[in-house]
Amino acid sequence: PIDSKESLSLEQIKNSLANYNACYVLITCKKPSKEGEMAVEMCYEGDETLASYLVENAKEAVSSKIEGSQNSQ
Repeated sequence: PIDSKESLSLEQIKNSLANYNACYVLITCKKPSKEGEMAVEMCYEGDETLASYLVENAKEAVSSKIEGSQNSQ
């Protein structure tokens, strides 16, 4: 586990991403509640079309990895 003194705040992460990237999409979720609900948040910085492209490509990459792991079982 990361020591709380070393952990970055969400704002620090966003600022760092914005400083070094033309565009970013950050999707986070909280740990599930006792009822199994999870709060999901998404933020992005940069061109909306590029952000959409990043999300679509990330979805395809994750789907491909899931399919690959299911086929290897």
